Amino acid sequence: MDFDPHPSMSSGGTTAENLTRAQKAAAILVAMGKPAAGRLLKFFAHEELKSLIEAARKLRTIPQSELEKIIAEFEDEFAEGAGLMDSAATMDKILSESLSPEEVSAIMGYGAEVGDTPEPVWPQIEALEAKQVGDFLAGEHPQTAALVLSNLSSTSAANILLAMPKPQRGEAAKRMVSMGSVKPAALRIIENQLRTRLLGDSAKKSSTEGQAKVATVLNEMEKAELDELLADMETAGSADVKAIRAQLFSFEDLPLLSQKARLALFDGLSTEVVTLALRKADNQVTEAVLSALGVRSRRMIESELSMEADNVTQPDIINARRSIAATAIRLAKEGKIELPSTQVAA
Repeated sequence: MDFDPHPSMSSGGTTAENLTRAQKAAAILVAMGKPAAGRLLKFFAHEELKSLIEAARKLRTIPQSELEKIIAEFEDEFAEGAGLMDSAATMDKILSESLSPEEVSAIMGYGAEVGDTPEPVWPQIEALEAKQVGDFLAGEHPQTAALVLSNLSSTSAANILLAMPKPQRGEAAKRMVSMGSVKPAALRIIENQLRTRLLGDSAKKSSTEGQAKVATVLNEMEKAELDELLADMETAGSADVKAIRAQLFSFEDLPLLSQKARLALFDGLSTEVVTLALRKADNQVTEAVLSALGVRSRRMIESELSMEADNVTQPDIINARRSIAATAIRLAKEGKIELPSTQVAA
């Protein structure tokens, strides 16, 4: 659709005959309302959007009869209205609720600032898994997919194309052949969308990875230290405490394991490690461990615990307990046992 960006109005009032194509398109978009117009705006080229906005600002009252002529000319059906008033303000409202301020500014050339350049998106996209990007682009307009692929390295673009469904990748590749130069303002809009919709999902995945890393660190701490740090995180307003807590397990949590899980945990652990870990342990933990052992192993450990062990140090005890806790965490990741934090309360 070719738009005249400088429409003129006759003094005889607004009629379908004295409106430019850009003004007619703007009038129909306003008549459609925000939801439908907002969806259509995304399919206009950069220069078309700019022409639409400029044309809408020069519109005045459009009688219903003239609006019907415009609609008939475009051969589409629209809901009946009572004429249009203040089209410029209505178009502004549609734009503000359909596009971000940055996108509108990019289209109209407002507020260009030097030195406020965000991190390039293309290296970040290339760092993602090809399937993740391919699945995302498969749901986008083929022209958008072609633009994204054209800005990536040939290796990344090839891997992503292969990860896309055949119909979508064929269409995207076809459009890449005829892809011309894209104006910087339009490219910034695409980049902003990618930051929000594609790289935003990756940030969530990174958050999950970060939670696992923190949980690994906390599992190296004593129970009291671990609880204190979690309390500090909650005080600081961390939203990740619950997810981190679900990945934590300490030696003192053994009584919370089911009997089945304890049997699986201590099956194969050496009696030396178990005996060392039970030194100075409270009665509840000791009984939880001993109840999961065979009769012979239990008697051997009880006999050892009844004797003093002058050569045993506190760090030795701590290391043995951490070893048992680490084994429990590993078995949980392998799906062989269930930690207390993941069990459904009865």
